[in-house]
Amino acid sequence: MMTISADTPVEDLVEQHPHAVRILSDFNIVCIRCGEPYWGTLGELAAEKGVEDLEPVLTALRDGIDPQG
Repeated sequence: MMTISADTPVEDLVEQHPHAVRILSDFNIVCIRCGEPYWGTLGELAAEKGVEDLEPVLTALRDGIDPQG
């Protein structure tokens, strides 16, 4: 199983867990550009989108990917 952190490459996350796109969009983080995933880390993308506290996003992704945690 993938460990999700601020250092997780967005491309890997989306490839392994396509439903992460929807979870990220719930936080107004668009991770697909022109049909391709953002090339960079979750932390970089969140900062670009103005997200200062990444922990709620990471928690939602972890819970959405492995609800049993």
